[in-house]
Amino acid sequence: MSVISFVDVIPHEKLVLTSNVLFDPLHNTCCVYDKELSKMDGFKDILEFMERLPIQKALADQRLVFRSHIKYFWEKATYDKANKTINSLVKVNGKDEPIIITEQLVREVINFLDDENSPTKFPERMVKGCMLRMGYNGDLYKANYLKANFPRLYKFLIHFVLLALSHRKGGYDVMRDYQMNMVTALVLNNKYNFTKIVFIIW
Repeated sequence: MSVISFVDVIPHEKLVLTSNVLFDPLHNTCCVYDKELSKMDGFKDILEFMERLPIQKALADQRLVFRSHIKYFWEKATYDKANKTINSLVKVNGKDEPIIITEQLVREVINFLDDENSPTKFPERMVKGCMLRMGYNGDLYKANYLKANFPRLYKFLIHFVLLALSHRKGGYDVMRDYQMNMVTALVLNNKYNFTKIVFIIW
């Protein structure tokens, strides 16, 4: 997953050079599913659940990506608003080659089982109901929920969603609206357009 979100949220129409991107080794950390590790003894139930998630590859897949390549990609990147594509250049054998990123390409590479008609937002009542069902013990009427207010196993799930599918480089305790919707989709096994969210947070 580290290949797709090393930058802060940038509205597509304002996409500019991002050579000043700051890299954090904890950003986009992959989830470890090894139930044999002693430190995972208390998480086996939630790990079994997470292994069945439709975003399993995004959470756990690892790819070697050089920071210089990412930096070069974003330095050359532009957003084509008409075609909804991110266009850039990559070095291949020392030569610049054009690359076009679409929402559908993201969907195929990460194996998201969604489609362009899948929702990206659920009714507020549904999200709050799911948070209650998960055992949330904080204030339901605040704009953002805190990971710390969930039971331990759900806290584990949320932690990896925040790390692997987020544009953040810190502050991993607060769930923003779109992240609460993502977790709701996973817990209730509902269709959700994860691809669109990932494409937007590029």
